[in-house]
Amino acid sequence: MTEDKLVIMVLDPVQTRVLGSLIEKEITTPENYPLSLNTLVNACNQKSSRDPVMELSEDEVRRALRTLEDDELVSTLHDARVPKFEHRIRTVLNLRRDETAVLCLLMLRGPQTAGELRGRSERLHTFDDIAGVQTTLERLAGREAASESAPGATGPLTVLLPRLPGSREARYAHLLSGAPEVSIPSTPPVTARTSADAERIALLEQKIETLSSALEALQARVEDLETSGNAG
Repeated sequence: MTEDKLVIMVLDPVQTRVLGSLIEKEITTPENYPLSLNTLVNACNQKSSRDPVMELSEDEVRRALRTLEDDELVSTLHDARVPKFEHRIRTVLNLRRDETAVLCLLMLRGPQTAGELRGRSERLHTFDDIAGVQTTLERLAGREAASESAPGATGPLTVLLPRLPGSREARYAHLLSGAPEVSIPSTPPVTARTSADAERIALLEQKIETLSSALEALQARVEDLETSGNAG
């Protein structure tokens, strides 16, 4: 990928969901990674740990994969019985593991507070405390923009959003899809979550995600067995 192409990269919602799902499954279910098209569609459309929940078709996911491959963010493996797909975002954007985890969560679940990110990141990366998440977010937000002296720089990858009325904490968003649109609700939230509340809720969501991943692993195994049977 050329430096200019990297700087102007803007993902649409489907491409963001596809790339985020590939990142997540590489970390949480490495035994089933890279992903076949069918497994990837299921990962994109799963009901847990996704905001918003999507109902993408194989054609939509396939088109997103082609664009991501053109941008060198995804590569296709053709040495298996069926083509399988893997992401290359860590190489392309020169990301650390903690940065990859934070970006993945923001891509799959939209803007979140540092407390929510810490609670939801357990299966992707272990942060000792919220301050660790904050440091990662600030490092991503402070990335140098491309220039003559740093032609390969990515520019900022996260941004702190304005605090919503009635909220105690501000949320962060990723910038892989461009600057996010911020909508202010007409009525403020009835209650405001504390960091502890956000972490407790996020940990419950993680337990649900663990069960969902176990089911996906079984489904992927069945898919491989059916493919082997058809090949025979």
